Amino acid sequence: MKTILNVVWLVLCGFWMFLGYLAAGLLLCITIIGIPFGLAAFRIGIYALWPFGHRVVERRDAGSPSCVGNVLWLVLAGWWLALGHITTGIVLCITIIGIPLGIANFKLIPVSLMPFGKEIVSTDEEFAGW
Repeated sequence: MKTILNVVWLVLCGFWMFLGYLAAGLLLCITIIGIPFGLAAFRIGIYALWPFGHRVVERRDAGSPSCVGNVLWLVLAGWWLALGHITTGIVLCITIIGIPLGIANFKLIPVSLMPFGKEIVSTDEEFAGW
């Protein structure tokens, strides 16, 4: 089921959201100071390309630099990437088939607003330790 949802996601909105994150990452990597922000954009972009089967978890070891990074990220790129997720989520929720994809878009909003201090893990890895 994850694969089917990911393929439909990729066709309807995943590829376009990935391109948005790729553009943000390339723009942010222009300066040396922006490289960590660009890498975060690339990391989230890959997650936005194929989200089903993965989830975002808080990192307990993230400190105050991640808080500062999140504030800068919010100003530089986070607000318009989150706006893209809101827009595509609303459009996808118009149809019954698109509702799971719209909900997935809404789940991407917190990580698109504040990516530092979060980690993307596979749901298969999550249960490997049981």
